[in-house]
Amino acid sequence: MRLKRFLLRYYPPGIILEYERGGYLRTKSIDLLDLTPETNPDELVSEIRQSEPLITESRAEQVKELVLRLQQKQGQQDHHRFCFCKELKAHILPLTNIAFDKSGSRFITGSYDRTCRVWDTASGTELLTLEGHRNVVYAIAFNNPYGDKIATGSFDKTPNCWCAETGKCFHTFRGHKAEIVCLAFNPQSTLVATGSMDATAKLWDVESGEEVTTLTGHTAEVLSLCFNTVGNHLVTGSFDYTVAIWDVASKRRVHTLIGHMGEISNVQFNWDCSLIVSGSTDKTCKLWEAVSGKCVATLVGHTEEVLDVCFDLSGQLIATASADGTAKVFSATTHECLVTLKGHEGEISKLCFSPQGSRVLTASSDKTARLWDVQSGACLQILKGHTDEIFSCVFNYEGDTIITGSKDNTCRIWY
Repeated sequence: MRLKRFLLRYYPPGIILEYERGGYLRTKSIDLLDLTPETNPDELVSEIRQSEPLITESRAEQVKELVLRLQQKQGQQDHHRFCFCKELKAHILPLTNIAFDKSGSRFITGSYDRTCRVWDTASGTELLTLEGHRNVVYAIAFNNPYGDKIATGSFDKTPNCWCAETGKCFHTFRGHKAEIVCLAFNPQSTLVATGSMDATAKLWDVESGEEVTTLTGHTAEVLSLCFNTVGNHLVTGSFDYTVAIWDVASKRRVHTLIGHMGEISNVQFNWDCSLIVSGSTDKTCKLWEAVSGKCVATLVGHTEEVLDVCFDLSGQLIATASADGTAKVFSATTHECLVTLKGHEGEISKLCFSPQGSRVLTASSDKTARLWDVQSGACLQILKGHTDEIFSCVFNYEGDTIITGSKDNTCRIWY
């Protein structure tokens, strides 16, 4: 094994090693999820050296330099105020979803008008229209970090895979018996997973367009799914009140996570693949150990259904959004509620952390999106201007651009 070069990853903090083995170029990452500006860099480098044989004595100074750069980035205060930049009359019919590519230079929108559109973030110009579906385009995704393919899932029962540069349709994946409501690329961009109202999830080969397997076992709609960051496991959440963990290689179900008393609204792995969080219409979230499938905590406090849930990038915080008009931030380690975010005048359907983890962004039926400080719970900004409910909100990779999507058929770009 020969180390070729280092790559820096800011969010979440880590160092990527590019190395050569057996004539092939490979990568592995050293995750530094607990890094803070106060961490002693010398001690950290010696810990890294003990666990990573590729980091030799001669490379230690270089690694320390990278650690210091990560700490410097963390130390930058996040005082960014977002200003309204552009409104895009994105589609003639309501939007369904929005997604960024890795860098945030392009984003995609799905719509009831049966198309997916690709946009340039800086100029707000439309780059491509992906046409071919015969019904609502509901689920959409870039194959990040590569960004050269787009997957779309439609109520016409098919997912499609497209070239993100030309708009050419590579494949129409046929096999589901009902609407596609969620999808995701695996991290290697070799597979697309789709969840459907037919109570199954399927894995598809991106190159050949063939079905790899059907994941059966749920007894109702599969409404959300997520690969872990390694790509060896997939988690699915269903209207049958259960969550399932699947082993991608063997195509087998590893665990069924039982405990919720209502439909599952969202499921997500944390960055290091150790935990899964699920949100439910039973007004709770549950935290599960990915390896054992054991429920380690039930996060309570909401008075109405939980509509969305997510980890921050470090996997140390969990945010929940509810129909009760509040959002909450919990510790993933102590499971206590750290702050309740109050101020919206309608249900919160979507939320996400900034890449830095210091802010939470919420989207509400009260026609506003709000930006909150994670530590204090204070509302820092109200993003106004939409004339109907906002159902989607996303940050770009650097956390300095926001896109909101509304039932008023427009997207707004905020810098």
